[in-house]
Amino acid sequence: MLEKMDEFFNNRLDGYDEHQLNVIDDAKSFYPFTAKCLPQTSEAEVLDLGCGTGLELGYYFNLNSSARITGIDLSEGMLSALREKFPNKPITLLQGSYFDVPFGNSCYDAVVSVESLHHFTKDEKKPLYEKIRRALKKDGYFILTDYFASSEEEEVRCRQELNRLRCQQKIEEGVFYHYDTPLTVEHEIEALLAAGFSSIKVIGKWGATCTLRAEK
Repeated sequence: MLEKMDEFFNNRLDGYDEHQLNVIDDAKSFYPFTAKCLPQTSEAEVLDLGCGTGLELGYYFNLNSSARITGIDLSEGMLSALREKFPNKPITLLQGSYFDVPFGNSCYDAVVSVESLHHFTKDEKKPLYEKIRRALKKDGYFILTDYFASSEEEEVRCRQELNRLRCQQKIEEGVFYHYDTPLTVEHEIEALLAAGFSSIKVIGKWGATCTLRAEK
């Protein structure tokens, strides 16, 4: 049974951090690696999409204690947990879909997303990536750490199964439900290039999880 995206994460808040770090392969490597990829300059402005409880932010604040974070997430429970973790940090938290929340133009030194964007198609991501690109400052960049399909066949199979489940449960279009439908790395890069990013590099890899850096 598919669950709405926000309800899925609210229902799993207890033990979420432990699960992410101890059940997901190599999470104890890719969360701190992602943090190291973010700007080290004083008061760097960073937008975190699908920020959850801020797992990478704990590592990041150890490296850059003055960083200014804007976090967006559908789950109020996740955002509440993040607020409790970092009560004295300059963090602005917005509850909502990062597809809908406006980012502004030339506002951020970097945008980051960890283990969140594997729920959407290439066509859905392209306008989001265009919005990210516009939100970045002149020399800004986007760090994406996520897990990816090993083949186009896997990508298609996951999407077909989600469509089957949505049809079975009579779920209307435009409502986010939790089901993993990762793209291949190649298709992710195609979406970023189509959105206008100048170059994309794979800068980290742990099994099916990769970190991509996309330059504005």
